[in-house]
Amino acid sequence: MSRIAKQLSQRRIETLKRLGRHPDGGNLYLKIGKGGRRNWVFLYQRYGRRREMGLGPAGENGVGLGEARAYAEDARRLLRDGKDPIEARATKRAAEATEGKYFKSVAELYLAAHEDTWKNPKHRAQWKATLETYVYPRLGLRPLSEIDTGAVMDVLEPIWRDKTETATRVRGRIELILDYASARGWRTGENPARWRGHLDKLLPRPSKVAVVEHHAALPWQDIGPFMEALRKREAKAAQALDFLILTAARTSEVLGATWGEFDLSEGIWTIPAARMKAARAHRVPLSKPARAILGAVKPDTMNPDAYVFVRDKEDKPLSTMALLMLLRRMDRNDLTAHGFRSTFRTWAGETTAYAREVAEAALAHSIGDKTEAAYARGDLFTKRARLMEDWATFCARKRNAGDVIAMKARGMSAQ
Repeated sequence: MSRIAKQLSQRRIETLKRLGRHPDGGNLYLKIGKGGRRNWVFLYQRYGRRREMGLGPAGENGVGLGEARAYAEDARRLLRDGKDPIEARATKRAAEATEGKYFKSVAELYLAAHEDTWKNPKHRAQWKATLETYVYPRLGLRPLSEIDTGAVMDVLEPIWRDKTETATRVRGRIELILDYASARGWRTGENPARWRGHLDKLLPRPSKVAVVEHHAALPWQDIGPFMEALRKREAKAAQALDFLILTAARTSEVLGATWGEFDLSEGIWTIPAARMKAARAHRVPLSKPARAILGAVKPDTMNPDAYVFVRDKEDKPLSTMALLMLLRRMDRNDLTAHGFRSTFRTWAGETTAYAREVAEAALAHSIGDKTEAAYARGDLFTKRARLMEDWATFCARKRNAGDVIAMKARGMSAQ
């Protein structure tokens, strides 16, 4: 221990009453506050900023004079090594707190704490899938204290250009998990996965490198033959996909549908705001074929909280993989369930005279222009009902030369 001017003695410590800091030398002070509270503090400057580091309470049951001087010597040594004593202590405490905690274990705790707040099973599945595919192989068994910018870059760089959208989501998920760890006191310092002012200096902006990937969609001209083949299958996944196509709904909306959302007598499906992407309730007019599907899958005893499209002998909804595997069995690896929304939208735009707003409302798309949105208070339900009946009719017939003309005529009369 280096020699420091010992200005305090045990006797003086016990008799001092004046409020304020009393120096012992070497940046060590006895601090007396209101009510006679006594604490040891270490004062220093770091990058021109004055900092005060608490070393513990002074007194019979607290930190003694010799112990306080030893703590101060350790802090001076850290300063000589170019380290901040407060940050070094926080890092040490975090390392002790995270002993045995690795990124994967903390990620699983984060998922358990937050996944009930996510809107649909697909979102939960995507979170887990991206972590297992891209993050755990590189970070899963790393202690939190070892996850720095270089470790995060090891995950992101290989996929940043070729899978940009996925990579941006992975980055955000790593950031959230590390923020969670910081809030629990398991790590300290800046988040190495932070984008603004950090990774944006190391990686190109996603908009500069991303190639927009649209969901694979069936040409509208081929929907008739596809539906004919689909309806020859009796699997529940086939019924769910048929219903999805007829309603132009999102996969999560269909697979998460419960019987309580349907008014079968009126032919209306009301999807609650909590399950909608735009967080607004959405009414879907049900065409006659869509109602027929619901009639076919309707149980004898209907629980309003029960899912409509369920797995065999289970109360759980079908998974998105069920629809994907169905398309594979149909030798349509080129398609996705979500892509049928594009099929519907292209058909409506190119072969009917329905207004753009009607087709967009059928897809539950938000109106981007604020002024336009302010005047568009209704949901165009009556017009959408006619549009969906036309769509169901078109899906049921094989393409012929008169289809387009007929649909344009009906759409024009509906305006």
